[in-house]
Amino acid sequence: MIFCFLLAVVCNAFAGNLQVKADGEVSTEVVAHDRNAIFNGSAYFTFSVKNTLGADQSGSVSYLVTTETGSKLFTKSINVKIDRNSSADYDFHIPDLKPGFYKVNFMINVSDYDDTTRRAFGIEPEKIMSAYARPADFDQFWQNAKDELAKVKPNFKITPMPKMNTENRDVYQIEMQSLDNYTIRGWLTIPKTTDKKRKFAVLLGLPGYQVDLDPIVGLDEDLAIITLNTRGQGTSRGPINTRRDEFIFYHIADKEKYVMRGVIMDCIRCVDFIYAQPNLQHDNILASGGSMGGYLAIALAGLDNRINLCSSQNPILCDIRNLVGEVEWPMSSITKFVATQPGMTMDKVLSNLDYYDGKKLRCKY
Repeated sequence: MIFCFLLAVVCNAFAGNLQVKADGEVSTEVVAHDRNAIFNGSAYFTFSVKNTLGADQSGSVSYLVTTETGSKLFTKSINVKIDRNSSADYDFHIPDLKPGFYKVNFMINVSDYDDTTRRAFGIEPEKIMSAYARPADFDQFWQNAKDELAKVKPNFKITPMPKMNTENRDVYQIEMQSLDNYTIRGWLTIPKTTDKKRKFAVLLGLPGYQVDLDPIVGLDEDLAIITLNTRGQGTSRGPINTRRDEFIFYHIADKEKYVMRGVIMDCIRCVDFIYAQPNLQHDNILASGGSMGGYLAIALAGLDNRINLCSSQNPILCDIRNLVGEVEWPMSSITKFVATQPGMTMDKVLSNLDYYDGKKLRCKY
């Protein structure tokens, strides 16, 4: 859903290109025949050209389809003649493609105008499958982690921070015990109200990589906002207090001890906190974040069905095996670390990371 949403934003922004002359202009517009540019099989676009110049325009209009990484798949070009002060529409049916996301360039090359419009589209994204299956004991692995978490007394603590209050919000520091009895902290801000029975929907903000989250004191009067610093982050540094590059591979050689196991459980513990507060809505929780926070939002929504909405921006650790050699970070840091460890192999590390792949932690409901 997240990828579909992002493509909808991009593809609904189809705008024309423009070249102006004293006596008129040539303009173009691309329209996808699905409002989200998501198709079942063949993609269908209309390329419209308007010529208000005082001269006929002749040349070609064409398209080029590529994969996300730029490999060429299809191209088509047609010769055109557009009379002065007229317009024309050109329909392009792109041949059937496998489920996935693709880039397409629409090009016009005529007498007085050359331009390219770049767009993207999806083909049956619900059928996209990872080339790497979940480990056979994937569900049991995460159930064991949640069972361990459940045995830890949360000892929720809420501390008013009146000096941090704003005109519209009260600010609280929150604290709780998570997996391995690790103390995690964060912030809760609540709109000021005279209605003691009022309950607020919750935005749970999750941290980016090595980011210290502060309270968020926005003006939304209907939303309580929690910003959580998971273990090793911001106000939750302590037993885990690594340098920046070291956090991502902390205990990566053991899937039972890898840092992200505890970090994800910290997020679930924070949902326990929300459920323990009578002034927060337990059926209206949004998990959101970017980078590592985006990954954690996906992981949390996939493992805890108490999350009602997930917003993830540019998440890390998704489709992990296909990241090797394709992206600089975090795989570069992990690869360098593995090379320094006697007896450790990248295959072993990837086998452990299979349990933490955001693609495999996706929502199942």
